Amino acid sequence: MTETLPDLLLIGCGKMGGAMLSGWLERGLTRAVVVEPHAPAAAAFAGRATIVADAAGIPADFRPAAVILAIKPQEAPASLPAFARFAAQGALFVSIMAGRSVASMRAALGQDAAVVRAMPNTPAAVRQGFTAAFAAPGVTPAQKALADALLQAVGEVAWVDEEDQINPVTAVSGGGPAYVFLLAEVLEKAAIEQGLPADLARRMARATVAGSGALLAASPQDAADLRRAVTSPKGTTERALGVLMAPEAWPELMSKAIAAATDRARELAG
Repeated sequence: MTETLPDLLLIGCGKMGGAMLSGWLERGLTRAVVVEPHAPAAAAFAGRATIVADAAGIPADFRPAAVILAIKPQEAPASLPAFARFAAQGALFVSIMAGRSVASMRAALGQDAAVVRAMPNTPAAVRQGFTAAFAAPGVTPAQKALADALLQAVGEVAWVDEEDQINPVTAVSGGGPAYVFLLAEVLEKAAIEQGLPADLARRMARATVAGSGALLAASPQDAADLRRAVTSPKGTTERALGVLMAPEAWPELMSKAIAAATDRARELAG
Protein backbone atom coordinates (compact mmCIF):
# COMPACT_ATOMS: atom_id res chain seq x y z
CA MET A 1 0.00 0.00 0.00
CA THR A 2 1.39 3.39 -0.97
CA GLU A 3 -0.02 6.80 -0.25
CA THR A 4 1.11 10.38 -0.21
CA LEU A 5 2.52 11.39 3.13
CA PRO A 6 3.44 15.01 3.85
CA ASP A 7 6.91 16.20 4.82
CA LEU A 8 7.98 14.82 8.21
CA LEU A 9 10.61 15.72 10.78
CA LEU A 10 11.81 12.78 12.90
CA ILE A 11 13.70 13.59 16.10
CA GLY A 12 15.64 10.48 17.06
CA CYS A 13 16.30 7.47 14.87
CA GLY A 14 16.79 4.62 17.31
CA LYS A 15 15.09 1.26 16.95
CA MET A 16 11.55 2.58 17.21
CA GLY A 17 12.14 5.78 15.26
CA GLY A 18 13.90 3.81 12.56
CA ALA A 19 11.11 1.23 12.37
CA MET A 20 8.54 3.97 11.95
CA LEU A 21 10.58 5.80 9.33
CA SER A 22 10.97 2.57 7.38
CA GLY A 23 7.20 2.08 7.48
CA TRP A 24 6.55 5.63 6.28
CA LEU A 25 8.97 5.25 3.39
CA GLU A 26 7.13 2.09 2.38
CA ARG A 27 3.89 4.11 2.49
CA GLY A 28 5.17 6.69 0.01
CA LEU A 29 6.95 9.29 2.14
CA THR A 30 9.06 11.38 -0.21
CA ARG A 31 10.65 14.02 2.02
CA ALA A 32 11.85 13.53 5.57
CA VAL A 33 14.47 15.18 7.74
CA VAL A 34 15.94 13.12 10.56
CA VAL A 35 17.70 14.70 13.53
CA GLU A 36 20.07 12.08 14.90
CA PRO A 37 23.44 12.96 16.45
CA HIS A 38 24.70 9.37 16.29
CA ALA A 39 25.35 8.91 12.58
CA PRO A 40 25.38 5.08 12.53
CA ALA A 41 21.82 4.99 13.88
CA ALA A 42 20.48 6.67 10.73
CA ALA A 43 22.97 5.26 8.21
CA ALA A 44 20.41 2.85 6.75
CA PHE A 45 18.33 5.81 5.55
CA ALA A 46 21.07 7.71 3.75
CA GLY A 47 19.80 8.77 0.36
CA ARG A 48 16.17 8.35 1.38
CA ALA A 49 16.04 11.04 4.06
CA THR A 50 18.04 14.11 4.98
CA ILE A 51 20.09 13.25 8.06
CA VAL A 52 21.30 16.08 10.31
CA ALA A 53 23.05 16.05 13.68
CA ASP A 54 20.96 18.71 15.40
CA ALA A 55 18.22 21.29 14.92
CA ALA A 56 20.65 23.77 13.40
CA GLY A 57 21.11 21.46 10.41
CA ILE A 58 17.45 21.42 9.39
CA PRO A 59 17.05 23.14 5.99
CA ALA A 60 15.71 26.67 6.40
CA ASP A 61 12.88 26.09 3.93
CA PHE A 62 11.67 22.85 5.55
CA ARG A 63 8.15 23.10 6.98
CA PRO A 64 7.04 19.66 8.18
CA ALA A 65 3.40 18.77 8.62
CA ALA A 66 4.37 16.62 11.60
CA VAL A 67 7.30 16.36 14.00
CA ILE A 68 7.77 12.94 15.57
CA LEU A 69 9.52 12.88 18.93
CA ALA A 70 11.34 9.56 19.25
CA ILE A 71 13.99 10.50 21.80
CA LYS A 72 14.43 9.33 25.39
CA PRO A 73 12.04 11.15 27.76
CA GLN A 74 14.99 12.35 29.83
CA GLU A 75 16.30 14.26 26.80
CA ALA A 76 13.08 16.19 26.24
CA PRO A 77 13.62 19.28 28.43
CA ALA A 78 16.92 20.12 26.74
CA SER A 79 15.95 19.08 23.22
CA LEU A 80 12.37 20.24 22.60
CA PRO A 81 12.76 24.06 22.71
CA ALA A 82 14.86 23.92 19.54
CA PHE A 83 11.79 22.71 17.64
CA ALA A 84 9.23 25.15 19.05
CA ARG A 85 9.27 27.14 15.80
CA PHE A 86 7.52 24.28 14.04
CA ALA A 87 4.70 24.39 16.58
CA ALA A 88 4.27 28.08 15.78
CA GLN A 89 4.03 27.11 12.10
CA GLY A 90 1.16 24.72 12.85
CA ALA A 91 3.01 21.39 12.75
CA LEU A 92 1.56 18.41 14.61
CA PHE A 93 3.84 16.89 17.26
CA VAL A 94 3.58 13.13 17.73
CA SER A 95 5.45 11.94 20.82
CA ILE A 96 6.39 8.32 21.44
CA MET A 97 8.32 9.23 24.60
CA ALA A 98 7.27 7.19 27.62
CA GLY A 99 5.80 9.24 30.42
CA ARG A 100 6.24 12.73 28.99
CA SER A 101 2.94 14.56 29.48
CA VAL A 102 1.26 16.95 27.08
CA ALA A 103 1.72 19.71 29.64
CA SER A 104 5.48 19.13 29.84
CA MET A 105 5.81 19.17 26.05
CA ARG A 106 3.75 22.33 25.69
CA ALA A 107 5.94 23.98 28.32
CA ALA A 108 8.83 23.54 25.89
CA LEU A 109 7.03 23.94 22.56
CA GLY A 110 4.40 26.57 23.36
CA GLN A 111 0.97 26.28 24.94
CA ASP A 112 -0.77 26.13 21.55
CA ALA A 113 1.28 23.20 20.26
CA ALA A 114 -0.81 20.41 18.75
CA VAL A 115 0.34 17.25 20.53
CA VAL A 116 -0.49 13.57 20.14
CA ARG A 117 0.97 11.12 22.66
CA ALA A 118 1.45 7.62 21.32
CA MET A 119 2.96 4.41 22.61
CA PRO A 120 3.95 1.90 19.93
CA ASN A 121 5.73 -1.36 20.71
CA THR A 122 8.68 -3.15 19.18
CA PRO A 123 6.77 -5.48 16.82
CA ALA A 124 6.47 -2.27 14.79
CA ALA A 125 9.82 -3.39 13.33
CA VAL A 126 7.93 -6.14 11.43
CA ARG A 127 4.78 -4.01 10.91
CA GLN A 128 2.97 -5.97 13.64
CA GLY A 129 3.02 -3.26 16.29
CA PHE A 130 0.21 -2.03 18.48
CA THR A 131 -0.04 1.67 19.25
CA ALA A 132 -2.42 3.45 21.60
CA ALA A 133 -2.62 7.22 21.15
CA PHE A 134 -4.15 10.28 22.81
CA ALA A 135 -4.94 13.51 20.98
CA ALA A 136 -4.65 16.55 23.23
CA PRO A 137 -7.29 19.28 23.09
CA GLY A 138 -6.58 21.53 20.14
CA VAL A 139 -5.54 18.76 17.75
CA THR A 140 -7.71 19.13 14.65
CA PRO A 141 -9.53 16.20 13.01
CA ALA A 142 -7.14 16.47 10.06
CA GLN A 143 -4.13 16.31 12.35
CA LYS A 144 -5.54 13.31 14.21
CA ALA A 145 -6.12 11.59 10.87
CA LEU A 146 -2.51 12.28 9.90
CA ALA A 147 -1.26 10.84 13.21
CA ASP A 148 -3.45 7.77 12.66
CA ALA A 149 -2.00 7.25 9.19
CA LEU A 150 1.56 7.58 10.47
CA LEU A 151 1.00 5.13 13.30
CA GLN A 152 -0.86 2.62 11.11
CA ALA A 153 2.27 2.32 8.98
CA VAL A 154 3.71 0.01 11.64
CA GLY A 155 0.62 -1.83 12.89
CA GLU A 156 -2.71 -1.51 14.65
CA VAL A 157 -3.80 1.77 16.24
CA ALA A 158 -6.29 2.50 19.03
CA TRP A 159 -7.19 5.88 20.52
CA VAL A 160 -7.81 6.56 24.20
CA ASP A 161 -9.95 9.38 25.59
CA GLU A 162 -7.86 10.25 28.66
CA GLU A 163 -4.18 11.06 28.70
CA ASP A 164 -3.49 9.08 31.87
CA GLN A 165 -4.59 5.90 30.07
CA ILE A 166 -1.34 6.07 28.10
CA ASN A 167 0.53 5.06 31.28
CA PRO A 168 -1.00 1.57 31.65
CA VAL A 169 -0.76 1.23 27.86
CA THR A 170 2.97 1.82 28.25
CA ALA A 171 3.10 -0.89 30.91
CA VAL A 172 1.05 -3.49 29.03
CA SER A 173 1.66 -2.90 25.33
CA GLY A 174 4.89 -0.93 25.35
CA GLY A 175 6.61 -3.35 27.71
CA GLY A 176 4.59 -6.39 26.66
CA PRO A 177 7.08 -7.72 24.10
CA ALA A 178 9.71 -7.95 26.85
CA TYR A 179 7.36 -10.09 28.93
CA VAL A 180 6.68 -12.36 25.95
CA PHE A 181 10.40 -12.64 25.19
CA LEU A 182 10.96 -13.55 28.85
CA LEU A 183 8.39 -16.34 28.43
CA ALA A 184 10.34 -17.72 25.46
CA GLU A 185 13.54 -17.39 27.47
CA VAL A 186 12.27 -19.31 30.49
CA LEU A 187 10.56 -21.97 28.35
CA GLU A 188 13.90 -22.60 26.63
CA LYS A 189 15.72 -22.81 29.96
CA ALA A 190 13.13 -25.18 31.43
CA ALA A 191 13.31 -27.43 28.36
CA ILE A 192 17.08 -27.69 28.72
CA GLU A 193 16.69 -28.49 32.42
CA GLN A 194 14.44 -31.41 31.43
CA GLY A 195 17.15 -32.87 29.21
CA LEU A 196 16.37 -31.49 25.77
CA PRO A 197 19.24 -30.32 23.51
CA ALA A 198 19.79 -26.55 23.59
CA ASP A 199 19.11 -26.03 19.87
CA LEU A 200 15.84 -27.96 20.04
CA ALA A 201 14.82 -26.12 23.22
CA ARG A 202 15.36 -22.74 21.54
CA ARG A 203 13.52 -23.66 18.34
CA MET A 204 10.63 -25.18 20.26
CA ALA A 205 10.24 -22.26 22.68
CA ARG A 206 10.33 -19.62 19.94
CA ALA A 207 7.98 -21.51 17.62
CA THR A 208 5.55 -22.16 20.45
CA VAL A 209 5.39 -18.49 21.47
CA ALA A 210 5.19 -17.23 17.88
CA GLY A 211 2.64 -19.84 16.81
CA SER A 212 0.46 -19.27 19.86
CA GLY A 213 0.51 -15.53 19.17
CA ALA A 214 -0.54 -16.13 15.56
CA LEU A 215 -3.38 -18.41 16.69
CA LEU A 216 -4.51 -15.84 19.25
CA ALA A 217 -4.48 -13.10 16.60
CA ALA A 218 -6.51 -15.22 14.17
CA SER A 219 -9.07 -16.54 16.67
CA PRO A 220 -12.25 -14.77 17.79
CA GLN A 221 -12.11 -16.69 21.08
CA ASP A 222 -10.98 -15.19 24.36
CA ALA A 223 -7.48 -16.05 25.47
CA ALA A 224 -8.95 -17.90 28.46
CA ASP A 225 -11.03 -20.10 26.13
CA LEU A 226 -7.97 -20.93 24.04
CA ARG A 227 -6.07 -21.80 27.23
CA ARG A 228 -8.86 -24.10 28.38
CA ALA A 229 -8.93 -25.80 24.95
CA VAL A 230 -5.29 -26.84 25.44
CA THR A 231 -5.86 -28.04 29.01
CA SER A 232 -7.11 -31.62 29.22
CA PRO A 233 -8.60 -32.61 32.59
CA LYS A 234 -6.01 -34.30 34.80
CA GLY A 235 -3.40 -33.95 32.05
CA THR A 236 0.10 -32.55 31.87
CA THR A 237 -0.90 -28.97 31.02
CA GLU A 238 -3.38 -28.86 33.89
CA ARG A 239 -0.59 -29.94 36.25
CA ALA A 240 1.69 -27.17 34.97
CA LEU A 241 -1.04 -24.53 35.17
CA GLY A 242 -1.68 -25.57 38.75
CA VAL A 243 1.80 -24.24 39.50
CA LEU A 244 1.63 -21.14 37.30
CA MET A 245 -1.85 -20.08 38.48
CA ALA A 246 -1.39 -20.79 42.17
CA PRO A 247 -1.97 -17.94 44.65
CA GLU A 248 0.92 -15.45 44.44
CA ALA A 249 2.14 -17.08 41.21
CA TRP A 250 1.99 -15.88 37.61
CA PRO A 251 -1.38 -14.02 37.45
CA GLU A 252 -0.76 -12.07 40.66
CA LEU A 253 2.86 -11.36 39.73
CA MET A 254 1.83 -10.04 36.34
CA SER A 255 -0.67 -7.68 37.94
CA LYS A 256 2.05 -6.43 40.29
CA ALA A 257 4.47 -6.03 37.38
CA ILE A 258 2.01 -3.98 35.31
CA ALA A 259 1.22 -1.81 38.31
CA ALA A 260 4.93 -1.18 38.88
CA ALA A 261 5.48 -0.26 35.22
CA THR A 262 2.44 2.04 35.22
CA ASP A 263 3.75 3.80 38.32
CA ARG A 264 7.12 4.29 36.64
CA ALA A 265 5.46 5.75 33.53
CA ARG A 266 3.74 8.32 35.75
CA GLU A 267 7.05 9.10 37.48
CA LEU A 268 8.59 9.92 34.09
CA ALA A 269 5.97 12.57 33.38
CA GLY A 270 7.45 16.03 33.48
